[in-house]
Amino acid sequence: MKAFILILGVCLFKTVSAVTHSLKYFYTGSTGMEHFPQFVAVGIVDGMQIDYFDSKSEKNVLKQSWMEGVRDEKRITDVRKGHQQSFSNNVGILMQRFNQSTGVHTVQWMYGCEWDDETKATGGFNQYGYDGEDFITFDLKTLTWIATKQQAVISKHKWDSDKAQNEFYNNYFTQECVDWLKKYLDYGRSSLMRTAPPSVSLLQKTPSSPVTCHATGFYPSRVMVTWQKDGQDLHEDVELGETLPNDDGTFQKSVQLNVKPEERKINQYQCVVQVSGIKEDFFRVFTEKEPFPVGIIIGVVAAFLAIIAAVVVVVSLKKNKNKKKSKKVFFAKGFAQANTSETDSDNSGQKP
Repeated sequence: MKAFILILGVCLFKTVSAVTHSLKYFYTGSTGMEHFPQFVAVGIVDGMQIDYFDSKSEKNVLKQSWMEGVRDEKRITDVRKGHQQSFSNNVGILMQRFNQSTGVHTVQWMYGCEWDDETKATGGFNQYGYDGEDFITFDLKTLTWIATKQQAVISKHKWDSDKAQNEFYNNYFTQECVDWLKKYLDYGRSSLMRTAPPSVSLLQKTPSSPVTCHATGFYPSRVMVTWQKDGQDLHEDVELGETLPNDDGTFQKSVQLNVKPEERKINQYQCVVQVSGIKEDFFRVFTEKEPFPVGIIIGVVAAFLAIIAAVVVVVSLKKNKNKKKSKKVFFAKGFAQANTSETDSDNSGQKP
């Protein structure tokens, strides 16, 4: 099958792109999946995985060499081992609330913080999901919990009554988590603070097929890929893809444009790519060139997507924590009606 690859020169524009950094943790407890660990934990800084733990190995594994010595990994391992039973219990509790007795089910906890290194603004999130849908979320503005499912109301009432713990969450997400994020950025500066420009291609199978703008090889992951018609941003007839990681630590993103051949003859279309931290914009103008085989390119993209699919399954995670005397602790909520809150920290008050 013939295909078109449409490429034109790069044009540079001045943009203001503040860099927002993030520290995120994902924990998942599951049941009914024979070959998948019942508990998985993953930490991510600026889209880069920093560690991994699962209930099969029961060992926290660092994914970046610069993480060596940043924190007490033995303590982090102990903390995460302590949550395996809690997640197993929580899955069982929510299955009861949803009147489920069998099947594949997951409880997820996702939390983290963001820091803008230019405006110094901070932000955070703390939420739970069940079977791939939102379940309950902590509102940092009101310091209360928002139940997105009727089955979560009982947890909302219990957790809202713990004012001291909710105040602690506020301090953690706006201060302590950000401090750890800054520390990781300092240790991993050569990797995390770098920038890499994208390689941008326009791909089309046939003259009447949708046109895909594919940007790859860029870093960091914060990117905007847009289509323009005669210099104006297009919002209709555009399908946004996800930002996905490449196996070399960079990222890729595709955005598809559905435009009729006759429209291309009277209007100019171009794809614009903006990467956070890079002041230049990169674009490709949509002009018909000689047919060019893109099987290799599409094959590479497909391989990337396969890798990502596996990563997304693993990165569907959440929860963690244990405890330590005379140090601050971070409470992981339990769904039981009784007081089943868990704590965690390492010997320096670190949050895994």
